[in-house]
Amino acid sequence: MKYRLMAAVSAASMICTLNLAAAAELSFAASSTGNNLEFFRKQFVIFEEKTGHKVNIVSMPSSSSEQFSQYRLWLAAGNKDVDVYQTDVIWAPQLADQFVDLKEAAKDVVEQFFPSIIASQTVNDRLVALPMYTDAPALYYRKDLLEKYGKQPPKTWDELAETAREIQEKERTAGQKDMWGFVFQGNSYEGLTCNALEWVKSSGGGQIVEPDGTISINNEKAAAAIDRAKGWVGTISPPGVLAYQEEESRGVWQTGNAVFMRNWPYAYSLGNGADSAVKGEFDVTTLPVAALGDRPSSALGGWNLAVSKYSDDQQAAIELVKFLASKDVQKARAIELSNLPTLVALYDDQDVAAAQPFMPEWKPIFQDAVPRPSATAKVKYNEVSSKFWTAVHNTLSGNGTAAENLELLEADLTILKGDSW
Repeated sequence: MKYRLMAAVSAASMICTLNLAAAAELSFAASSTGNNLEFFRKQFVIFEEKTGHKVNIVSMPSSSSEQFSQYRLWLAAGNKDVDVYQTDVIWAPQLADQFVDLKEAAKDVVEQFFPSIIASQTVNDRLVALPMYTDAPALYYRKDLLEKYGKQPPKTWDELAETAREIQEKERTAGQKDMWGFVFQGNSYEGLTCNALEWVKSSGGGQIVEPDGTISINNEKAAAAIDRAKGWVGTISPPGVLAYQEEESRGVWQTGNAVFMRNWPYAYSLGNGADSAVKGEFDVTTLPVAALGDRPSSALGGWNLAVSKYSDDQQAAIELVKFLASKDVQKARAIELSNLPTLVALYDDQDVAAAQPFMPEWKPIFQDAVPRPSATAKVKYNEVSSKFWTAVHNTLSGNGTAAENLELLEADLTILKGDSW
């Protein structure tokens, strides 16, 4: 009897040891924008209960440019400390060789995603990241102020500037001394590439580098679009906008000190939060164009999940990626954070529609989204973008005209391109 008891205890101990050995401790690098980290922490509790794996968050800056620089350093060094990376839609061609191919692991779910988004994360027939949520910015507007002054949401950039200036002046006269007409992301980083691409593309000025590899940015329409934006700084936009990223813009907007804002979907739920001065007082529409008849252009964004090829726990990391990209988690993210799902079925989900009635309004914004030229420039994209946002920031700051800076940019990009991208 004693022998049997000892054998049973020994067997139980062996099972526990095996279970502990099977459990992994993962590190996940994620953006600190908005309530992103708080959301992940809640989901990791569920994941840990289901799998036994533990997940630690490596908090990254909200600036995507800073994130990319750090990721590239870690991956180039073969860093084993991070197992899963939250990745921007544009990084797939640049970091593909450092990530695990998820094609086989995701074969049971891949058809549930928008094909175009899966394609954006597929490099040389390898699925290097699984889509978590997609993104396309919109024009946020204070519907209470537009109604107050008998205005409609602007269709053109000039109409936006005129409406913003008029309401800004009248609100300041009425005592709102901190009111500004329009806030956007003017800092010298990837966000400015997105903003400026929208100004240029919606003005008929191309998309920096065309899909066939042609460097198209040095043209009159592109220069006019950027010079137009320069005219906003210090008039309808605060001088400090030249240092704004997404969160700084949202800060001005959410305290009730802007008529219009260009931002991503995440700002919608935060703007309707209990602590928001604009709760229930705003709406969204497509970004303006240069002239009626032009197509609106929103920079295609989105965030994905990639497994480092240097991870010692790749299977557990893949489990985490599939969990975070799953229907349940994407549904929770859509409801709680107003992030756009990458799963087709969730756009017909009644709970999502009830919680975020704006999402159907985002469909035309998403449909008109323009990709940054990462697929064309491939591993050189980061340098292309950096040179572009620097040229734009110089113009906005008064360091040369748009025409002068775009001519220099074309020369730099030609050298960077060499014989081919």
